Amino acid sequence: MLMKSDTPMTPSTPDEDIGTPVSVKIRERVKAARQRFHSNDNIAEFIQPGELDLLLDEVAEKMKGVLEAMVIDTENDHNTGDTARRVAKMYIKEVFNGRYVKGPAVTEFPNAEHLNELMIVGPITVRSACSHHFCPVIGRIWIGVMPNEHTNVIGLSKYARLAEWIMGRPQIQEEAVVQLADLIQEKTQPDGLAIVMEASHYCMAWRGVKDMDSKMINSVMRGVFLKDPNLRREFLSLIPR
Repeated sequence: MLMKSDTPMTPSTPDEDIGTPVSVKIRERVKAARQRFHSNDNIAEFIQPGELDLLLDEVAEKMKGVLEAMVIDTENDHNTGDTARRVAKMYIKEVFNGRYVKGPAVTEFPNAEHLNELMIVGPITVRSACSHHFCPVIGRIWIGVMPNEHTNVIGLSKYARLAEWIMGRPQIQEEAVVQLADLIQEKTQPDGLAIVMEASHYCMAWRGVKDMDSKMINSVMRGVFLKDPNLRREFLSLIPR
């Protein structure tokens, strides 16, 4: 996952702004900070106020070119006249918003009661898209936390918010679950963390082999969940699947 850079952004001068696409400006900032910008990375710190709307305009214009290349008469077809902008808005402001906005605010509280019992949150419905075909990935996540007296406690809804932020990018399921585990581990510092994700992939259901029933299930086990098979079995047995 993209880490925060200590390199400050240098605003472009007015002369540099003329004729330069906003995507180029953002990309140059990321490269100057020597950070990567893969499809499932967050690049919010490199986007200046107002640029997200300009980026949406740029994507809409290029999406219009895609429709033209597909020989779709968007000028006379009442169904596709505004499709390019709708698709651009969907990508930038909705399904891939997790790339372009900062993470949700998460208030952390001390574990005042020294809770040390297994806690499970889920199923959390998650929506993403595969980075191979940009087809939907729809599924559920269960999160198991084994706190200790030093663990930070966060609200239940925040687990869903963090999952939504991570999944709101072009992803592959295996990497998405690891990114989410890293983020929750950083926020809460528990003795153990377990995540299971089950999802349908429409790159397999809508195209390709067109198998509507197949699902992918994967898990990440950290700390005591990895070391203690009894705890791991307890967590898995309590997941209502």
